[in-house]
Amino acid sequence: QVQLVESGGGLVQAGDSLRLSCAASQRTFSRLAMGWFRQAPGAERVFVAAITWTGSSAYYTDSVKGRFTISRDNAKNTVYLQMDNLKPEDTAVYYCATAGHHTKLVNAPDCWGKGTQVTVAA
Repeated sequence: QVQLVESGGGLVQAGDSLRLSCAASQRTFSRLAMGWFRQAPGAERVFVAAITWTGSSAYYTDSVKGRFTISRDNAKNTVYLQMDNLKPEDTAVYYCATAGHHTKLVNAPDCWGKGTQVTVAA
């Protein structure tokens, strides 16, 4: 079982940037698709972004395209989510997730982190 630990959340103003990190415990991290989900208060957890195990392809939900960038460093077993031009509607708990393939990750991740809170003030 992969252990995922998120960090980098916080309270920011609208228009600010944050970078989330997710460190994975498993040596086979480089063979796993990685992604981010978020859950706003009173809402369901939804997909935000995913990256293939090679890092060659990335996928985003429409609401974050052009503002968020997912990347990974396989040497550090870490995936990142750079969030620019943050909006109050981005406020949520952000969860790191993994699966063997990005198509599975989007719909049914195998493992979840515990989440990190991102709050964007207007």
